[in-house]
Formats: sequence, structure tokens, C-alpha cells
Amino acid sequence: MTFPAGTVSGRSTVLTAPPLDDGGYGVVTEETPFHPLDHTWPDQPGDIGFLQVNDIEQRVVDCLTGGMPVGGDGGIAVEDAGWMPGEGVLLLGDDIPARRGDAGWHWLVVHVVERAVPVQAEVELVVNAERRRAFSAGHTACHLMALSLNAALASRWREGAPRTDGLGHPDFDTLAIMSSRIVPHGSRDVYRIGRSLQEDGFTAEGLAEALPEITARLNSLLAGWIAVDAPVRIDVPSPELSARRIWHCELPGGTAEIPCGGTHLRRSGELSSIIADLELSPEGDELVVETKAAEVE
Repeated sequence: MTFPAGTVSGRSTVLTAPPLDDGGYGVVTEETPFHPLDHTWPDQPGDIGFLQVNDIEQRVVDCLTGGMPVGGDGGIAVEDAGWMPGEGVLLLGDDIPARRGDAGWHWLVVHVVERAVPVQAEVELVVNAERRRAFSAGHTACHLMALSLNAALASRWREGAPRTDGLGHPDFDTLAIMSSRIVPHGSRDVYRIGRSLQEDGFTAEGLAEALPEITARLNSLLAGWIAVDAPVRIDVPSPELSARRIWHCELPGGTAEIPCGGTHLRRSGELSSIIADLELSPEGDELVVETKAAEVE
């Protein structure tokens, strides 16, 4: 995989292209610039684009994570030295009974196309770069929002929070997150403010009344982080899809690190604004954050 570095094109060899139950074919290549949807934490959608084989162009209408149990029947396998024919059954989405990275599985990027592609063919892979960048902007804004939310809520924690983020604030984002969905130039994040969070030391009392002040503090921090044009990078320890990739951002006060399988901008200053809107449920047990970002023109 080459997408963590921001790559949007490449050339590779088709290893398998089985028909899919819902129609179309699932093309697996030796290497790819396409980012797949993660079946375990489906925050950033898979890339779309096209692949070209024998001068014939095919649309890639989706890109998914595939799982293959080691030692199954039929299909393909992945060896330490590279991809090669072997044993295994290719599963997708909800059919995978394991989390990405679990032992006993090979993890694959599956390009969904509409027509069959010959195995061992050399293909050109091209990602829709404009769409990718819009999601990268949204994902970077989402992480910056999470860090600023941690800072804006820091005073609501009693001493001894179970964990802190890279800037030294209690990590509300990690401890309370229920779901995160990356959208073009933004995200929607839902946090659970339940009994366990309060037992960990979070003070929920008076949160509704304090929300305007918290929102103002959060957005002020975001504006400052854009202004310093902070460097962003993805640490990729190995080329496997299952590798634990880490997002880094060098912000005032420290270097923030967040595990992340998505794609990102290279600097916070590539955004002209990030605005987060916070809404607490009537019961006070869920906090929804809608984040919208704009790129520098």
C-alpha cells in the first residue's frame, strides 16, 4: 500500500479478481495507492477511481478491506516476501469475524470493479485525487478537533484521568468516542457521556450550560493551530495493511500522536478554517460534534 504517503497513482500486478456476491469483481493487486474502507472502524470511505488494463479503463466504484484466514481453501495468500498464489478464502465487510491486524489473517485491499480483470495482468491504478484530498482534509480536521476538544474539556476532569493525549490533556476523545465518520472537508463524531466515563473522572454536571464556552475555546484553539502551519505526517512501520500507522502533528505544546489508518494533508496550514459545532442530547448522554473545514484557495 502506498496511500499513507499521499500517493494517488501506481502500477501493479493483479493477484486475484474473484466475482463478488453483490455483483462486480474484487481486484487485489500486489501494491496499490487506493485507501480501503476499514470494516472494523469505518470512518473514512474507500477511494474510487479507475484501473487500466490492456488499454481498457475500468471504474473502481469502491475500495474495501478484505480478510483471508490463513490455511483456508482456494483464493490467495500473502507471504512475508510478497504476494503469491496460495490458500485462503477472501471475505469482505461484515463477513470478516476478526479485527484488522488480528493474528491468523491476511489483510488485503480489494478494488471493486464492474467487469472481470485477468489475473497476472499489469494494471495502472489511479485514485480520484480531488475526492481523496477532500477526505484527507476532513480527516486532518477531525484529529485536530479531537485534540482541541480534549483541551477545551480538560477542566471538567478530576485528577487522575485514565489516559492523556500527546499534549498532556485528559483524552476525552479516545475514552468517550462511539463513532466517527469522515466526510469531504469534515467529520461527524459521536461521544458517549455515560456512567463509566464519569467514574473515570469526567464531570458531566453543567455541561449543557457550559457548551457555548467550550465551543468557543475549541474553535479558538483550532484557529491558532491553523495559523502555526503545523507539520503533519503518518508513521508507517511496514507496508502491510495491518501495520499500526500513527498520525503525528507538531503542535504548540507538544507532538500529538493518534493511531490512524486514513489519509491526511501534510500541514495544518493547508486549511483556511476549521469550525466545530457541539450539540448535547436532551438526556445529556451523547455529545455530537460536527466539524467543517475549508482549504486554502
